[in-house]
Amino acid sequence: MAAPILHSVAPHTGPSSGGDLVRLVGLDFSPQVAVRFDLIPAEVVVVRSEGGFCVADVRTPAHPEALVSVVVENLDDDGLPVAGETATLLNAYRFTRAVLVAEASITRLVRALLQMLKSQVVENTTMSVTLDYDDTPDNALRVVPVAKLPALVLSGPTVRPSRFYATNVPHEDLVAGILGPEFRRRRPAYTVDLAFVLTAASDRTVELLNLMASVATFLNHNRWLEVPRDPASPERGKVRWEMDPEGDFRTSLRGQDDIRAFTCGFVVRGFDIDEGLPLDLSRAVIEVDAEFSSVANIPNQ
Repeated sequence: MAAPILHSVAPHTGPSSGGDLVRLVGLDFSPQVAVRFDLIPAEVVVVRSEGGFCVADVRTPAHPEALVSVVVENLDDDGLPVAGETATLLNAYRFTRAVLVAEASITRLVRALLQMLKSQVVENTTMSVTLDYDDTPDNALRVVPVAKLPALVLSGPTVRPSRFYATNVPHEDLVAGILGPEFRRRRPAYTVDLAFVLTAASDRTVELLNLMASVATFLNHNRWLEVPRDPASPERGKVRWEMDPEGDFRTSLRGQDDIRAFTCGFVVRGFDIDEGLPLDLSRAVIEVDAEFSSVANIPNQ
């Protein structure tokens, strides 16, 4: 058998922890092959022929962060290397290490909200956490203790299913492959709505009413919340979410220590908890076309 030829490795990057499924495409692979990333062996899942090419699906080994070469070596029936039947693709795969300190999108979203409230409503705006196990009756007003008045407290978010933006339908992207166009299927992201509560407090009724008007103006004028998609890569643009008021203003003018307060809610719609996951590596378009080839070739009657 001729020496193998390795054309491509896809995807060409993955985590240094290993375990990613990677597809090697080339020519003249034997039914058994050994694959190495640099000097470290990989787990060979399957070797097959497809569209005139040889395809090997392998799982990457753990490897320090680096750009490495990929080696394919033909094996005989006893699983031993065949002399001279080795192919190497230089600098074909990059092992990367996950950025453990990357700031979550939810953190950037809440920070943007706080900055907007501080600049457009009142400087004394703080953040509080909503507790689902709070035993406060539903019809009671929740007043957050504050050190300085007037004050505005942002509570939440609580997560709700998104009825408008969410989708449960896997989608397929058409991408270029060594065998021709391929479909890559992905599970959709888990999309939710984020519900927030604003609590405002003051020791003067007129000041509280003015604060209520400012909050109403803020909610009516800011219908979208926008942040950079990736602060480290400004060229990736921005992502934005719809923001809507929710419910009525609820006031309490006879609070403890002569504190007046009101609460109101709003919701940020269409937030993706995750980015979706691949369902399979790829599927050649020619496989789909083959199903209809006999129909396509039927002559006109």
